[in-house]
Amino acid sequence: MTRKLFGTDGIRGTANQEPMTAETALRVAMAAAGLFRRGDHRHRVVIGKDTRLSGYLLEPALTAGFIAKGMDVVLLGPLPTPAIAMLTRSLRADLGVMISASHNPYEDNGIKLFGPDGGKLSDALEAQIESRMAEDLSTDHAAPNALGRASRLEDATGRYVEYAKETYPAGSLDGLKIVVDCANGAAYKVAPTILWELGAEVIPLGVTPNGRNINDQCGATAPEAMQEAVVAHGADLGIALDGDADRLIVSDETGRRVDGDQLMALIAEDRALTGRLKGGALVATIMSNLGLERHLAGYGIGLIRTQVGDRYVVEAMRAKGCNIGGEQSGHIVLSDTGTTGDGLVAALQILAILRTRGKKASETCAVFTPVPQILRNVRAHGTALESPHVREVIARAESRLGTQGRFVIRKSGTEALIRVMGEGDDGVLLGELVESICAALQQESL
Repeated sequence: MTRKLFGTDGIRGTANQEPMTAETALRVAMAAAGLFRRGDHRHRVVIGKDTRLSGYLLEPALTAGFIAKGMDVVLLGPLPTPAIAMLTRSLRADLGVMISASHNPYEDNGIKLFGPDGGKLSDALEAQIESRMAEDLSTDHAAPNALGRASRLEDATGRYVEYAKETYPAGSLDGLKIVVDCANGAAYKVAPTILWELGAEVIPLGVTPNGRNINDQCGATAPEAMQEAVVAHGADLGIALDGDADRLIVSDETGRRVDGDQLMALIAEDRALTGRLKGGALVATIMSNLGLERHLAGYGIGLIRTQVGDRYVVEAMRAKGCNIGGEQSGHIVLSDTGTTGDGLVAALQILAILRTRGKKASETCAVFTPVPQILRNVRAHGTALESPHVREVIARAESRLGTQGRFVIRKSGTEALIRVMGEGDDGVLLGELVESICAALQQESL
């Protein structure tokens, strides 16, 4: 197994094709078990999943791999990714596994691993797992009398519901009408329950998963249905989560979309004003809007940029002592309450700000004016970025844009795409330059 399996967020691919096969899942589990069996205690791993049909393929394969190595497996069923991170810590597990391809269509699936602290594994640990997968994994199988056992945690949903409710600092949501789109994904039970138990009137969308409709014209990557429902029902706020509920997009009461940059700005600004911002900065990725950086500077708040991936955001947050970070796409990490992005917990913080300030979402959530930004996904060979012609086109575009903007051009860590992002004060010029870069990439891949 020579090719790299782990990408920006775990292993991901088309279900029942390499690397998302039962065979590979089995080997991932056995290889990871070898790294996380530390000490003489009875070892434990928790496994959660979203609602994809292929979860039934991968869950038993992972379970078998861990049991073969003498680790007990606790099955949690469909739950958000942040719930798996939280329960890994809460149950004192040695390892946590989430089976999900996040915002991808149902045909894909993925495997995300969490350490005992509930944090995603580092590049170095993932590389060790890959290295072990290429070895003979039968040498340290558990003896017949030392095999692991599998059990199901019946109150896993209730544990996460209570955890999330505890993060809401403003008492009750009584009097608020909220649309929540669960993307037919992992939060289809917990999200409406949490909002209702906190007192809100809840209009649920995307809560009838069938194994194939996850993220299908719904959720954070397709929030139009949520936005329309907000207006139709006269709701105060709309919340759209993605398939594994670690991503959040919001709609104000007018149906206007609010992305992760605006939400992070609002939370950072509020915490700075109330003395709860740590590290003097917000951590975001290279994809976050230049307008966010300019806005934060006005409050004396720094912006620390990382490469794309909430795992890298969390690493920088820990290194710099910051308690807020995230991505424009809606991953928002609040380290005072969790170790990874949690769309619902982030939404509760936004609702708390609205309740405390007594203002409408339209008056509160549009925190800054974004610089025009264009993002294009180009189906192109990864090697296209090394082409002299493509490099020349990019250099020419950067020269024309000058100091009034920037480009971020990178290979996707989760899909066979090259992502081209440009932003600048002159939207017309920016559009022309982005299209020239995309055209060069496509030509190179013919």
